[in-house]
Amino acid sequence: MTLPTLPGNAAPRRLGRTSVSLTPVGLGGGPMGDMFTHLDENDVRATFDAAWDAQMRYFDTSPWYGRGMSELRFGASLRQRPRDEYVLSTKVGRVFDRPQDPVNFKGPFWAGGLKFQERFDYTYDGIMRSYDQSMMRTGINTFDLLLIHDLDVRHVGSADLVAQHFIDLERSGWRALESLRHYKEIKGIGAGVNDLGTIPEMLKRFDIDFFLVAMPYTLLDQGPLDLEFPLCQERGVGVVIGAPFASGILATGTSVPTPYYRYMPAEPPVIEKMKKIEAVCAVHKVPLKAAAFQFVLRHPIVASVISGAVTPEQARENVNLLGVEIPDAFWSDLKHQGLIDTRAP
Repeated sequence: MTLPTLPGNAAPRRLGRTSVSLTPVGLGGGPMGDMFTHLDENDVRATFDAAWDAQMRYFDTSPWYGRGMSELRFGASLRQRPRDEYVLSTKVGRVFDRPQDPVNFKGPFWAGGLKFQERFDYTYDGIMRSYDQSMMRTGINTFDLLLIHDLDVRHVGSADLVAQHFIDLERSGWRALESLRHYKEIKGIGAGVNDLGTIPEMLKRFDIDFFLVAMPYTLLDQGPLDLEFPLCQERGVGVVIGAPFASGILATGTSVPTPYYRYMPAEPPVIEKMKKIEAVCAVHKVPLKAAAFQFVLRHPIVASVISGAVTPEQARENVNLLGVEIPDAFWSDLKHQGLIDTRAP
């Protein structure tokens, strides 16, 4: 598979020890599940076309995004394109069934999406059923990468349930993933990470190829530099960054009425730190979005950064952020003022 080079001479990057290379910017599928509003299908197709025309070739989705809606849309936009020209990943850990009351069903979280009832299942049968359902929804019969999704308290509901799902994964679910990798149905096994502590726990139990880090490593936070990223480097484990804008504030800055950080209104200490970062951006004439994107990509184990886009303009902008020139003095000033970790590449 030959992938294009993006603006700023950003060449494809190898994902850890896998055989997979990724374009440094990919399209994340969360918003395509009607996260905030019902999306128009023509707008969805135009966004995919813009991402493709901008040379984006890594696409990540999940059954959870819109309870299947995101996968349907990814499939509709990708399955007519040459399969050897893009990388596609999805996730496992949930399966979907017809709800008891199909007409009046309204699931949690998504503004729209499909009317199917989700349940967590990390067993062998659950993993394989999820994998099969994803192929049917997308209409694409191969995935390059599969990820264990949302195995944390915030999503599952309690520490006891997390522990039980870990047991299911260890006893049988991991065997399903390992079998798919062994027989080359997939080229790598990953895990989504929302909180610090998940990476060491996963590496202790499983032979993971890469992690999709959805929040802890951004221009605002570098907690993984303490333990998580050094462990990954030691084992040749790759990283994809999944929330470069920290769910909003690193894209909007502090000038909007309610800046969002980690999917919640930002607390005063976060806003105060952000204002200092914005001041350094102003001095060096560096766009905040470009700083957020390029910062995470400076770490050598990070292969790609994925961000959701719901308009063609957003898709094109995400790619073009790589071409923005950022002087070394900008990063030096951030470190000198204690705004980013001195160990950050």
